[in-house]
Amino acid sequence: MLIWLLDLLRPYKEITTKLSLVHTDDHVADYAPESVAKWKLPAFKVTENHLALARRAWQAYRAETPKPCFDLLMTDLTALPRLRPALIALLEELPDSVTGLGASEMDILEFVNDGHTDPRIVEGARWLRNVFDENDAFDALLELGAHPAPPILLGDPAFDNEDRYFGRSEWKVTLTELGRSIFAREDDMWRHNRIYRWWGGTELTNERLWRWDRESRLLIAP
Repeated sequence: MLIWLLDLLRPYKEITTKLSLVHTDDHVADYAPESVAKWKLPAFKVTENHLALARRAWQAYRAETPKPCFDLLMTDLTALPRLRPALIALLEELPDSVTGLGASEMDILEFVNDGHTDPRIVEGARWLRNVFDENDAFDALLELGAHPAPPILLGDPAFDNEDRYFGRSEWKVTLTELGRSIFAREDDMWRHNRIYRWWGGTELTNERLWRWDRESRLLIAP
């Protein structure tokens, strides 16, 4: 994460004075370093404004609640053009105000609702938002199927998850009745299950459940 790296390097002026930022709409990690080095894109010297904003953003993400991240959206973030959409994308991963699931989890349900049953295809829902990496998507898929009242079924629970994933045993992903209700935005995941996870520095539990209203783009406190 860029803000983490800039905040980490901030005390080392001998390094930061040599840094430049290059903004691109492409996903740089998809290309070999030698290829990226040949790109002719504008480079901007890293200034104290960049470093100060990165520090504010990193501290906000590490805070005990998502509110500092939400409050950052009300400030000038132009020094780091990708920061605003990144913050919004992260906030959208908070439990939804209606369904209780984050945006990427809802994308997984959408893929299953569309008839995809192969877990490797369902996991590809992560590309719709590009917030989760492959491991995150795999973990989210397993977690959705592991709850006492799951929104998805992962096949025979006696099967080993690793065997299923690598095709050594059958694993078909299907929606449960609860999953269909959640996908239709008619039920709340955490009305039927317990939640315990971290969003940045925020501990999310049923009793301390911060949510995101996707329609109004508002943060909802517990």
